[in-house]
Amino acid sequence: MKQIAVITPVPDVINILVEQSMLRRSIEKKVVEFHVINLRDFGIGSYRQIDDAPFGGGSGMVMMAEPLYKAIDAAMEWMDFSDDIRIIYPSAQGKRWDQKSAEDLSKKDKIIIICGHYKGIDERVIEKYVTDEFSIGDFVMTSGEIPAMVMLDSTVRLIPGTLNNIDSALTDTFTFGLLDYPHYTQPRMIDGMEVPSILLSGHHKKIEDWRQEKRETRTKNKRSDLWENYNKDIELEKNNE
Repeated sequence: MKQIAVITPVPDVINILVEQSMLRRSIEKKVVEFHVINLRDFGIGSYRQIDDAPFGGGSGMVMMAEPLYKAIDAAMEWMDFSDDIRIIYPSAQGKRWDQKSAEDLSKKDKIIIICGHYKGIDERVIEKYVTDEFSIGDFVMTSGEIPAMVMLDSTVRLIPGTLNNIDSALTDTFTFGLLDYPHYTQPRMIDGMEVPSILLSGHHKKIEDWRQEKRETRTKNKRSDLWENYNKDIELEKNNE
């Protein structure tokens, strides 16, 4: 069973999001063992302090190293101090999170995610513990709980046993380097708009060809960056043959 721990000063946020995500299903199916660690349990003094002003001056507050050290150690102890623990910090400084990132993380058995707040966390925490920094986009959020859940949701759904049909996840947008094809369901006709006849033909090869054509057309029209990378990958494969 995979183990995931989330360190946060606001555990209720994580718990609420978990209840509305694929993570809840993976826990119920005993695919994932999940542990929320309240950072304030390791805060300093009677006020459970977890942040302080930055050395050198400047605006904003920084999450302190000592509470985070203790929280991370607690998470690692829960995981029996395994050598193969990925410690993730959602950060604007990180590598862009994408489908490949989710696929890679889904293969790991022990994951800790640190939810940052304020101006960020003491750099010494990153130097000592963090194995990966990821960003969900070129913008700044006020807290790390939502980026953490974005990463976890996109990761956990790829773990076999979470979804009823893993093939659904393996054909999603970005899995082939392309956007997904259009989907239709009942009724066949609504407001004068009909389901494409090819999807009703029962001819699996023609349907798959149609879907691939739609993947390529959508990607070319909507995401020229993905389309360019897709063609580069195809060209590279041809050159390696």
